[in-house]
Amino acid sequence: MTPSPASQIPVTVRVFTQRFSSTPRGARLARHLAVHRLDAWGIPYDSDASDIAALLVAELAANAVTHGRVPGRDFEVRLSLDAYTLRIDVSDPRGERRPAGPGAIAAPVPGADSGRGLLLVEALADRWDVFDRRSVGKTVRAELDLPR
Repeated sequence: MTPSPASQIPVTVRVFTQRFSSTPRGARLARHLAVHRLDAWGIPYDSDASDIAALLVAELAANAVTHGRVPGRDFEVRLSLDAYTLRIDVSDPRGERRPAGPGAIAAPVPGADSGRGLLLVEALADRWDVFDRRSVGKTVRAELDLPR
């Protein structure tokens, strides 16, 4: 039996991709543009999904700027949204400084000023992982399951 058109799930996927300078200003702009795009897609500012996405983009972009920076090369943010999932991909050109994957992030030493970003990603995202980038570098992906 074939499902009726009314019971089919929409398959529209919205995609936003932008490159940013590998600077703190670029990371901040990435976060601002991400929440602006999500609002345009129907995920309103200050909603739980928007706030979590803003934190994920901020942490992943900060990591790209801090640990993945190659002079003269940008980092890239790609958002894709379907009916159930928001996927956040942040890519940088440095492949050799690849972070540990899910479940393998060590807690920073007490009193450390850094080292908590991927712990936040692990806590906030429904799924996350690290992939080799096609050309050069790596992509860190975080996914959020959206309320149905």
